[in-house]
Amino acid sequence: MPDSIPFLPSAGAQGRPLLLGTLVRLRWIALAGQMIGVVFVAAVLKFPFPLNYAFLLIGVSVIFNIALVVRFGDSHRPATALVATQLAFDSLQLAGLLWLTGGLQNPFSLLLLAPVSVSATILPQRETAIVGALAVIIVTVLSRSHLPLPWDPAVNIALPPLYTTGVWVALICGIVFVTIYANRVAHEGRQLADALTATELALSRQQHLSALDGLAAAAAHELGTPLSTITLAAREMLSEVEDGPVSQDAQLIVEQATRCRAILSGLRNLDSQSNSPFVKVSVSELLAELIRPLAPLEKTINIDLQGDRNEEPQIVRQAGLLHGLGNLIENAAQFASKNVCIIARWDNENLTILIQDDGPGFPLDLLPRMGQPYLKATAPGKSDSRGAETVGLGLGVFIATTLLSRTGASINFTNIHPEGHAQVQLIWPRSALLVQPASSEQIMNARAV
Repeated sequence: MPDSIPFLPSAGAQGRPLLLGTLVRLRWIALAGQMIGVVFVAAVLKFPFPLNYAFLLIGVSVIFNIALVVRFGDSHRPATALVATQLAFDSLQLAGLLWLTGGLQNPFSLLLLAPVSVSATILPQRETAIVGALAVIIVTVLSRSHLPLPWDPAVNIALPPLYTTGVWVALICGIVFVTIYANRVAHEGRQLADALTATELALSRQQHLSALDGLAAAAAHELGTPLSTITLAAREMLSEVEDGPVSQDAQLIVEQATRCRAILSGLRNLDSQSNSPFVKVSVSELLAELIRPLAPLEKTINIDLQGDRNEEPQIVRQAGLLHGLGNLIENAAQFASKNVCIIARWDNENLTILIQDDGPGFPLDLLPRMGQPYLKATAPGKSDSRGAETVGLGLGVFIATTLLSRTGASINFTNIHPEGHAQVQLIWPRSALLVQPASSEQIMNARAV
């Protein structure tokens, strides 16, 4: 259920900084390109410009790179603040070189987008906004103040101000677009990866619990023979000794052995009991089992079976199906005002389960995105810092929809009343309900392929 999912930090809040060695190597590549460009302009094209100052700026970056490696090491994974500082430094160093070589008239001014794109990909939104704002300031300053563009002294070149303004507008648009678009895409990718990890953890836990049933039954089987021998020996001893301390000890052994055999009998029969993961159960039995733990919520939960009871579908108990369906029913009970209705209808082709509640319904702005991770919805009695009543919904629903989709279900979220009243529709082909579930290892191998 949602409260039992291991906590995973939001990707949007934490970001995924690169290893320091990766950033250092990228900076070495950039410095090598800067050095080649400066030397080419000065030695081959022989255009005049402040070469010594350009070498000074490149040298400062070299010292900065070496200092980072000496201080932290290549394998260090820096905090987001340190990564943002490095990208800000790279932006300022590149701005210095552009100021010496024509500002926005220099075609290499396009490289100012590089630190912004790296920040948008690996850093949270706040640090990305800072790096992006710095880039906007740099572009604006370079559009107004810079040394002349290195050019052949014999040729008079004067680019019109309209051209510089156009480059400024293009770079501003590029910075804004990269900051918003790349950060959003990376943010959603990280959220999806985290949510899938949580899904695998939830499914793995259910399967580990199921595996314990098998281990318990195997242990009970192995212990049965020696326990029978102990019981037989104790009874023979009891029949041969007179009443006294020895007789009492033998009687105690027989009683405790009988008790152990009863316990082992229960363990041995786990696979045939209702909590075994592979027993076929009817839809009505499965739904009754899933609503039983929700009694403390004090909501009325009704099960409406619509179909020929003689043809009621039999379902293989799968960990993913139990967890996903139970999750959706629990969410309905939590959000309901008083009543939850679970409708199960079936025919020769499909099984349909409708989970309806009389609560406020799914928020209209989130309804098209239901099933995506890390959404929030309203619920009574829980408030956020802005005073709005909210509760985390998206991760639990994402896990449920992911697990149920693996069982062959198609899922649809709707509101069935103008005042809300949420409904979740689940449809399975009847043939999919009798398929044995894949193991967690098989699932992980399939994803790896």
